[in-house]
Amino acid sequence: MKPSFALTLFNALFVSVTLIIPSAAKHRHVISFRSPDLFPKSFTWDPKSHNFIVGGTRHQKLLSISDAGVTETLLSDTDLPGNSSFLGLTVDRRNNRLLACIHRIPTPTSPSPFNALAAYDLKSRRRIFLTPLLDNDDQNPIATVTETIRPAIANDVTVDSSGNAYVTNSDGDFIWKMNFAGEASILSRSEVFKSHPVDVTVEYHKCGLNGIVYTSKGYLLAVQSNTGKMYKVNVNDGTAKTVNLDKDLTAADGMAVRSDGVVVVVSQHRLYYVKSEDNWDEGVVFDEIALDAEGFASSVTIGDRNRVYVLYGHIMEGIMRNADREEFSIVEMEEENKEDNIWLFVLVGFGLVYFLFWRFQMRRLVQNMDKRIA
Repeated sequence: MKPSFALTLFNALFVSVTLIIPSAAKHRHVISFRSPDLFPKSFTWDPKSHNFIVGGTRHQKLLSISDAGVTETLLSDTDLPGNSSFLGLTVDRRNNRLLACIHRIPTPTSPSPFNALAAYDLKSRRRIFLTPLLDNDDQNPIATVTETIRPAIANDVTVDSSGNAYVTNSDGDFIWKMNFAGEASILSRSEVFKSHPVDVTVEYHKCGLNGIVYTSKGYLLAVQSNTGKMYKVNVNDGTAKTVNLDKDLTAADGMAVRSDGVVVVVSQHRLYYVKSEDNWDEGVVFDEIALDAEGFASSVTIGDRNRVYVLYGHIMEGIMRNADREEFSIVEMEEENKEDNIWLFVLVGFGLVYFLFWRFQMRRLVQNMDKRIA
């Protein structure tokens, strides 16, 4: 006997649901890679090679990481001072360049910090320039941007459509600008960056401006770790304003922007999804994802098809210098509310099956009535 139409529909729906529901579970794509004592702080996505580029805090080298975790040394810059760290990376896609923020903390043997922006050609893997980042007031790498002399920290970098780079100073709370040729200046020392209270009891209270992105609308967005604020910065004159968010981005670190305009901000504990409908006068945190605090996510990037990835570099272990580690990871993130969309499709499927079953039953009823009349 042939199976009924209703049974066939039920079987089809059952198979569909069993395929859809497991896909709603959080099976995050984890890319594990190995590099002894790298403790990476920064990474970015290279769309030409389809690989991630990772920068460490203990070695003056940059790694290329494939989707399968295959690791290759992209370049090793022996001209950099010892103990230098790559704190920020971005790819200048139009010019096929990698831009890297380099910082070395002061030590008893080298009391002056070192801050610079390097540009590397991704085809030849040769350095194009290495420009020290100084304070314009005294041309000294010890930035006297406050009453107390504090060392600058070149933390993160972004690039605009003309190849100009913008670098945040996390200690001095200002933004450098570097033109395509590698000539540096200070873009913004806006007082807005110092207009919000800082909780001095938190361990990151000395870390100011951190992650930075250039938007397709032609301005910068930057986040501040010790206040949780986001700022909108004019690239022409450096004027800045606070973006009015519905909540603070606690301990904000790296950030990235998707092609749909959504900004993602990473911290040690959470990944924030932020959007704006008015060119970032205001913004809304519409989703958050809890992160592995022990892994200490410090950077976020956008890969193919707007996929969001965070880097677990275990940098606190590296800072404490009391641990050896060989394995690190890059993890794909997915918005939590996407599961709701999947269940919506399931409900629509049930409705469609019910409608088709109803039509089938009505057609059979009409056919039976026609037979009786005949």
